[in-house]
Amino acid sequence: MDTVGIAILTVVASAVGTMTGFGTSTIMVPVLLLFYPLPETLLFVGIIHWFGNLWKVLLFRGGFQWKLVLCFGVPGIVATYIGAALVPNVSPTLLSRILGGFMIGYVVFLLLKSSFQIKANIGTSLVGGALSGFLAGIFGIGGAVRGLFLTAFNLPKAVYIATAGAIALFVDTTRLVKYTADGTRLEAFGLWTMPLFIAASFLGARLAKHIVDRIPQKHFRTVVGVFLFLVALKLLFWPGQ
Repeated sequence: MDTVGIAILTVVASAVGTMTGFGTSTIMVPVLLLFYPLPETLLFVGIIHWFGNLWKVLLFRGGFQWKLVLCFGVPGIVATYIGAALVPNVSPTLLSRILGGFMIGYVVFLLLKSSFQIKANIGTSLVGGALSGFLAGIFGIGGAVRGLFLTAFNLPKAVYIATAGAIALFVDTTRLVKYTADGTRLEAFGLWTMPLFIAASFLGARLAKHIVDRIPQKHFRTVVGVFLFLVALKLLFWPGQ
């Protein structure tokens, strides 16, 4: 995949991720896995995701729910470290198939339980933080699960986006440190291209800020869901091709 293609993917994923509170990794990881090894993909997307969440915090300063940030963030840090530690020790093919199965299950769940609501309490935030953190560490995809749990608290959209971004910064920092400590490097992507991709993530976030109140979140979830299902089939049944 060339530099321009990755930059365009980054803009689109960042825009969707900013508007919905999740989606950057959900879109980028499956696509990049078609071209690059899993550990390197997770590190690259993790860096883009870290900056994407920074843009959320800066662009949507409508207030934070600090209690939720801590309740999601603390168990998320621990679970992320555990998930990230498993990446170098598991077969990439096996991880791809597990990822594909998880994504298919997630899409089917959304279709069957589109109106599903979780009770808003401390237990919900602790479980949501741990589960999304673990999935972020091992798959690079945890925001969708985090978003599912966060919606139970009925936060205003700007507060929801900023809070989700702050929580994800904890998780992303943890997994990036672990990936790097385990020896993963961006050999295929090239460090000289990172400023371009970081700028692309900011462009996507800025575009999202302008249209976040105009496009229903449900529309994006449907688009992402269809995309996820198709790529998940490939990862599940043809992980090495």
